[in-house]
Amino acid sequence: MARYLGPVCKLCRREKQKLFLKGSRCLSEKCALAPERKITPPGGFSKRFTRKESAYNVQLREKQKAKRIYCILEKQFKKYFKIAENKRGVTGEILLSLLERRLDNVVCSLGFANSRAQGRHLVRYSHIEVNGKKVNIPSYLVKTGDIISIKERSRNNKSIKEALEERAKAGIPRWLSLDAKKFKGEVIDLPSRDDIQLPIKEQLIVELYSK
Repeated sequence: MARYLGPVCKLCRREKQKLFLKGSRCLSEKCALAPERKITPPGGFSKRFTRKESAYNVQLREKQKAKRIYCILEKQFKKYFKIAENKRGVTGEILLSLLERRLDNVVCSLGFANSRAQGRHLVRYSHIEVNGKKVNIPSYLVKTGDIISIKERSRNNKSIKEALEERAKAGIPRWLSLDAKKFKGEVIDLPSRDDIQLPIKEQLIVELYSK
């Protein structure tokens, strides 16, 4: 599956807020959006950056923000929207729940990775098992009762251990449980909208795709 390979700090600058695409670096003074730094748009188009935005552009930016947070491109994002649209319930909330259930996101949420990009890397390079079986598809959707674990041979990986230490300070989402000593987590429930603490206004995305 295709993915964005360019500089990610520029994406945060474009959305004018932290998307936490580089994990712990986003909390340091090196972050492009650190409080002491002036936020400038990529490309230097400062006048266009500050002009009043149309309703369409506000909706578009919200969709772009969601895509960038979850590290996916347009074709795959639209596929998730179609799935959400065909399910019974609130389309925007179902969309976010589907995105949260992606394996690369769950790996990050459990603390095995510092960012979703790093979580994707761990999945793609077969460091992750689901219910005791290797799964190397980042878009795999977990379900209630699934056990996500680090392969035995990968448990001495320095970056995984450091990520787990960071996660221990921040905690994990309510719908997941973690046994850090065994490098294992479990999906104890499906994520609801209240569990997703991200700056995304999903109704704007629904409005955009409904035009």
